[in-house]
Amino acid sequence: MSGLFASIDAARLACGFLTLSQMMDALAGNHVLDPFSTLISAGVTAGKNNIFYPGVTLKASTGMEIRLGDDNSVHAGSLFEAVTGSILIGSNNQFGEGGFTAKANRPGAEIRIGSHGRYLNNPALFGRCVLGDGSQILGNITVDSCTLADGGSFREDDPDLRAGLLKGSGVARNLTVARGMVIAGNGTLSADDLLPQRHFHPKA
Repeated sequence: MSGLFASIDAARLACGFLTLSQMMDALAGNHVLDPFSTLISAGVTAGKNNIFYPGVTLKASTGMEIRLGDDNSVHAGSLFEAVTGSILIGSNNQFGEGGFTAKANRPGAEIRIGSHGRYLNNPALFGRCVLGDGSQILGNITVDSCTLADGGSFREDDPDLRAGLLKGSGVARNLTVARGMVIAGNGTLSADDLLPQRHFHPKA
């Protein structure tokens, strides 16, 4: 068995990831549900009580950083890759179900995500993205250099107070979504499609 673990660790190191024991030390205080299918590199730090489901990858190039706060849920099929810029994440977010990707992999890229957000059903982030507290991306959307304003989470009763939201599928590029607003679309998501969230969730 020791030979098997040595082979697993050698493969991890060859691909730029920590060994099994190094990973578990780096993620102490968190919940790694399947260490054998979870991959992290040096430059990745996490707070406490994050849940890492099977099949999660977090890889930071030399000098870059991936940092998570506390109590995030990172579902299967999630990929975080910091190549040319860092990925900085707050607390109490949900990444997946249905997959999630964040890649800071071109000049000037950086991804900042606040707290209490939901990012479900395979969104993919690129470029310079700022996702404020409570923001949501719901759907298979390629998000390139967008800003979603801070606000209440999906649990906020008043839709006018909720953070910026993207939903649907397609490409969202260089968009800013204010508090209480949503862009919903299929294909190319556009500022012309901005609507108040109360359009979909009328106030009681």
